[in-house]
Amino acid sequence: MPGRFSRQLTIRQLRALAAVQAAGSITSAANKLHLTQPAVALQLRNLQDLAGLPLIQRTSEGMVLTDAGREVQRLAERIEVALRDCEQLLDMIAGRSSGSVSIGAVSTAKYFVPFAIAAFSQQFPKIEVKLRIGNREDIRNALRGYELDIAVMGQPPSDVAVDMRPLGKHPHIIVAAAGHRLAGRRKLSAADLAGETFITREPGSGTRMLMEKFFQRTGLKANVGMEIDSNETIKQSVIAGLGIAFISQHTVSHELQERRLVALKIPGLPVMRQWHAMRRADKILLPAARAMLDFLGKEGSRYLPDT
Repeated sequence: MPGRFSRQLTIRQLRALAAVQAAGSITSAANKLHLTQPAVALQLRNLQDLAGLPLIQRTSEGMVLTDAGREVQRLAERIEVALRDCEQLLDMIAGRSSGSVSIGAVSTAKYFVPFAIAAFSQQFPKIEVKLRIGNREDIRNALRGYELDIAVMGQPPSDVAVDMRPLGKHPHIIVAAAGHRLAGRRKLSAADLAGETFITREPGSGTRMLMEKFFQRTGLKANVGMEIDSNETIKQSVIAGLGIAFISQHTVSHELQERRLVALKIPGLPVMRQWHAMRRADKILLPAARAMLDFLGKEGSRYLPDT
């Protein structure tokens, strides 16, 4: 149960302490707060009574904070920041103010991130959202360099501390054209993939790394026919019969539903990963960016493609 200090503490008391700390005297603090001197003195007495410790002391240079007073002052500063943030967020919700947020997403996330942004913009119509799509290294480097408020990707850079919000599962599968020789078979093994031509993402991409790990586990070596840095081009190449592909299921959800592509039923698939929205832990986010990060953490999973 909260103690007396936290239950009876008031903003007026904290502001009186902050004013005395800044002005050096009760009289000057009262003028700053547009209150009478006895009113400020009463707030300080009540605050010290709640703390159970002296918070201010008189010196030749005026009134200064004790060690306990400095702790309470730091609390007051955090509360004032929280109050300003809340006020700005309420203004944004009411449409009275605006802001901007810079969000980056790996290319595989472009199949759902714009829909999440559209829903966010309906709630906060005056917030400008700047979206940047890039490959894994592009987005990681932008996050490292403080260019982004938020990044949507699977795994963060290993050399950067981040605050992450999980968005949902991210399955990876192997797809073939509907007329492919393996497409109609219910029982397949990894060995059935031997000799097949794979159309893959470029080295260093998250999807390529997952594919390589999958083949390491199966003991097979992928026969790479083409390396392409576009999921759309990979899809069209597979549909055209140029090969098969290890790919994010979120990128091919429509083609699977329309039966232009078929997911091959291989043991060990899908390879499951997790989507995250993240920010650098040491980057200070303004209210607009914090609102976006909170929205993605709470609502982001709703916009993942149906698998």
